[in-house]
Amino acid sequence: MFQRLVVASVVVLACLSVARGADDEVAQASAAAKSWLTLTDGEKYGDAWEAASAFLRGAVTKDRFTHDLTGVRTPLGAVQSRKLSKASPTHQLPGAPDGDYVVIRFETVFKNKAHAIETITPMKEKDGAWRVSGYFIK
Repeated sequence: MFQRLVVASVVVLACLSVARGADDEVAQASAAAKSWLTLTDGEKYGDAWEAASAFLRGAVTKDRFTHDLTGVRTPLGAVQSRKLSKASPTHQLPGAPDGDYVVIRFETVFKNKAHAIETITPMKEKDGAWRVSGYFIK
């Protein structure tokens, strides 16, 4: 009986350690996303491209990224509020290599759009840093 209790305790502690690790990863990815969004909120789209993941930078040129983001964000106006609604870790995304990702959704109010959902996806790169690999507004 005691042996089963010890095994059960070890399993619970291992699960808590894994969960704590996942929480740390989500917190790091969320911090990277918020930092990156600060650049976009300040209309520093070229800087946002430079701060993005190698995957994103390889998929779109800096000029194209800046042009597209200007066309999407500028008409919305300034951010009035942004609230984290969900952050989901995953290892697979359509059209992307397998890896460590966190899909983060924010409920955002812009000056010219009362309700928007921003989805930002940081990925963990080879150097261990979390960098944005995708950004969408709906």
